[in-house]
Amino acid sequence: MFKKVLVAEDMDSINQAVTILLEDIGIVDITHSQYCDQAWLLAKKAILDNYPFDLLICDLSFKQDFRDEKINSGQELISKLKTENPNLKVIVNSIEDHPQVVRNLWDSGNIDAYVCKDRHGLKYLKQAILNLNEGLTYNSPSIEKALKQKNLLSLNQFEISIVEYLSNGYTQNEIEKELKKRNIKPSSRSAIEKRLKELREEFNADTNPHLIGIMKDLKLI
Repeated sequence: MFKKVLVAEDMDSINQAVTILLEDIGIVDITHSQYCDQAWLLAKKAILDNYPFDLLICDLSFKQDFRDEKINSGQELISKLKTENPNLKVIVNSIEDHPQVVRNLWDSGNIDAYVCKDRHGLKYLKQAILNLNEGLTYNSPSIEKALKQKNLLSLNQFEISIVEYLSNGYTQNEIEKELKKRNIKPSSRSAIEKRLKELREEFNADTNPHLIGIMKDLKLI
């Protein structure tokens, strides 16, 4: 069974319920964080101490408050932690059940289970932990149903990245530099311009801001 668990969740009631569940199945080394930056620092310290976390249970959305956070979402936190600790097992525990969000996370290769916070969420979370302990993956029933929907839109890393950078105010020249830094191909200015034009046509968007709005509504970015 897992020995050291990090729970990244900003709701006290959920943290308490998850702690009870973990202790019930024999896990006692549990660390909680209500902020993504703090969770990342805790994970980094654990690696430096040669006693890394072997399981992360992570929400996707974190309510902003007075803190100036550099990591603003569970997706970003998961990506960073998996880069630094590839052996880390990850369970998403979220109310978010949009099929495209779920599919993107599975396609990233960064998660091992996805549990929807519903009335049976804790039961499914327990099953997810048990499955992962046996080397299996897991989706709670509502997530499995969402993934079976037909005609799911799917974008590759290049397409998602250029629109995300655009939404954050990057120029196309800056996007080109960032793609090269991350070794995302293609990365040329001409490829960026061409794909943005194609995406505007595919989504019936008149302008890049219109495209960004549509893709955010569809939770593609």
